[in-house]
Amino acid sequence: MSLDNHSALIEQLKPLFMEPDFQDVFEQLTADESNSTRFLLKMELNRISSLCNRIIDLRDKTELPCKEVVIANQKHFLDQPAKEALEQALPLYRNQYTLGVYEQVIKAHKLRRIKLRENIPAEAIGEDNPFLIPGVVLGSYFNRCEERMNYSIRILVSQQGIPEVNGMTLDLSVGGARIKLPLKHQLDQDKPVKIKLLEVSDEFYVEELQHGIEYQIVDVQNKDNTAIFRLKRLGGGEALDNLLSQLIRSYKFRYKVDVNDVIVTATGLGYERHYLPLLTHLPLYISIVDGKPLIAYELLGRGNQPIQHYFLDENQISQLPSFINTRRLTQLIKHPDNNEHCYLFSFTHSAHGKVHFYSATLAELRATKNLNLFLGFASTKASWRVFRIVMQPIDHSKNYKNSTLPGDDARYGALTEQQLAQFSHTLQLIDLTNKEANEDYQSWFDKSDVNGLKIFSQAKTKQHSIKKVSMPFSERRHEARFAFKTSITIQQGDKKATGITHDISSRGLQLTFETSTDFNEPGAVTLSFPRLQAAAGKANLTHLPYQLIRSRMGGKTLHLSALIGHTPHDGVEFLSKLIAHNKQKFEQLSDHEGQQKELADGMKNLFMRQLPGVPYFIEKTVKSAQMAYIGIGTTTDEISHLFAQDSDKVLQYNLMPLLENNLLKQKIIDPIKLMKPNQDMVFFEVFMQLTRHARGTVQIQCKLKSEIGDREQQIHFITQSKKAGRFVALRVYLGATDKPDMSYIRRELEFIHIHANHRAKHLEEQLWRVIGSGELLDITAEVELRFPSLMPAA
Repeated sequence: MSLDNHSALIEQLKPLFMEPDFQDVFEQLTADESNSTRFLLKMELNRISSLCNRIIDLRDKTELPCKEVVIANQKHFLDQPAKEALEQALPLYRNQYTLGVYEQVIKAHKLRRIKLRENIPAEAIGEDNPFLIPGVVLGSYFNRCEERMNYSIRILVSQQGIPEVNGMTLDLSVGGARIKLPLKHQLDQDKPVKIKLLEVSDEFYVEELQHGIEYQIVDVQNKDNTAIFRLKRLGGGEALDNLLSQLIRSYKFRYKVDVNDVIVTATGLGYERHYLPLLTHLPLYISIVDGKPLIAYELLGRGNQPIQHYFLDENQISQLPSFINTRRLTQLIKHPDNNEHCYLFSFTHSAHGKVHFYSATLAELRATKNLNLFLGFASTKASWRVFRIVMQPIDHSKNYKNSTLPGDDARYGALTEQQLAQFSHTLQLIDLTNKEANEDYQSWFDKSDVNGLKIFSQAKTKQHSIKKVSMPFSERRHEARFAFKTSITIQQGDKKATGITHDISSRGLQLTFETSTDFNEPGAVTLSFPRLQAAAGKANLTHLPYQLIRSRMGGKTLHLSALIGHTPHDGVEFLSKLIAHNKQKFEQLSDHEGQQKELADGMKNLFMRQLPGVPYFIEKTVKSAQMAYIGIGTTTDEISHLFAQDSDKVLQYNLMPLLENNLLKQKIIDPIKLMKPNQDMVFFEVFMQLTRHARGTVQIQCKLKSEIGDREQQIHFITQSKKAGRFVALRVYLGATDKPDMSYIRRELEFIHIHANHRAKHLEEQLWRVIGSGELLDITAEVELRFPSLMPAA
């Protein structure tokens, strides 16, 4: 009997073999296997886990230099690829040198040598396809109010009109379950199912157990010839609640608490914190007031500051409410499938010290027959911008909060819940401007009188009407603030200014100035406290390191946070003592900081429900770097779906058509290595030709826009692609990430550490390896708009 068809199961069992609860896990994972197969599996696991005394000496078997590596007093001589294979294998066997480790290193070495002889490029060595990228789920926050146990029970699943199906539970809670069924189950996912817990119904008599407990199907995933269902209980009364609670309590010390959902969510939240600081899109929130839609809030981040600043006039008043006004919002809501209402164009004109904004949607330009004039003339201006709006109605039946741990409150405070409930839609304003495409747009110009553009002049907004909320990242304050005024000198390179503190906390402060300042933000600065130095004793309050987080009011208000390194920060220590000794005298500022953080977190969760593009994450490796994950949202997106065609695994994507020919290294990894985390994302564009073949397969040909050539050659590529099948254009954003925001997932990590310590450590290591993030954004419609000959006649 062979175990060739069970290699995936063996790989799954390897890291668990030396765990104390291995027997329970083994029984669950092999529930559908015969006794003889289970015996062979255990024999194989025992074999590869036995200690090994074989020496690996590659000095005469490799073209690379070898170094001595000592494990358990044994000396091995390995080249760099073999050493990496060793480092990957050891953790699977609790860092013991076993036969499995030996075989994995030798196998990797032989595979590399074979590929080298066949002249396969060095970048491709080590895997058949290094561009098979796994997905990490973003924006999906499981709300679990109870513990769920990994508990295997035989079940019968029934649905009206369909024969009963035999299966097993994978885990069980009072309110839900995960079950495993054969792949060909014939169940309708939109209808409830009834489940009989066979072993339990033999021991206990509760009416629902005899007739089957009713569940709603929440999610289905196909894996290894089985279907994994996630279920939510619908039926049953208090007697069933008590029985299931008693059952779970009685088995609590025999079975492990299931942490899968917590790990999925914590992983998504961890990667999300790498992506969000770089996010270039501006999330906006719509409320209906007196029957009319208007923008009520915007969610600010470091990456979307250029969009925020673009709409400021000479008085620092945002003209965004006039740009996306009630009339345009109404059209967006009425015609959600009409792309012409989603594309907006604008430019500004300065005269007599005032900034005038001109804007139009694609639908307005077609209706007034001004498409040629507006695009042709406006694209000659330095202030020319192309925007796209992605709109999403809010499903208020879903929780706003990302509560992930058993026993967590599933809701925010009453005021925050009330504010979030008032939003009807989220919008994401995306800047699609590409300066290199300006000449393409200028070809629209028909020499008409530009006075015809006066009808697109925006009405001037005279006061602030959109409330601003900042995304809460780790550098935001976690402590009370107190009103306190003292003179401070701030310096950044050659720039220097003196201001007054508005408020202080031990680790941060807010400064105000009489005139505007021009410091780079976010960025490092130094602060000196001249008036406080006399009371500071030996503490040196000059040239203290701080981080400028953001500025407001045209640079007249600055928010700063202490840069704390390995040595004590004199400013933090002095301000802590100052506040502690004067708490009764100082006025504590109650700006509802905690409530604002809740609101910001809820707003973030709302827009993460629908991602306009596909985020990706770059992680460092021993030799260089690689694409580690792409981010998958809760709604289907065409880009990831396109790259899923050549992968037979759930949440795995083949990005070879996009990343091959050294594009990943030259256009993404190498630039990211040269970037700083506080820099804005940059981008390049890729044109794709999709050709559909027999049996539904799609061939993808990708070319950099910069390699295609001039305007005529780009038009030819687009035209030919449409004849062959379909044309798609992608914008690939990239930027360097900062250190991971572990404080945001601290509670989840503590929970995982208790129940699966090795998995918590693995997640932390994953997040620390990330050095860059970016996004794949579909810009097909905007690219075609650059060329008049490709657009249908109005």
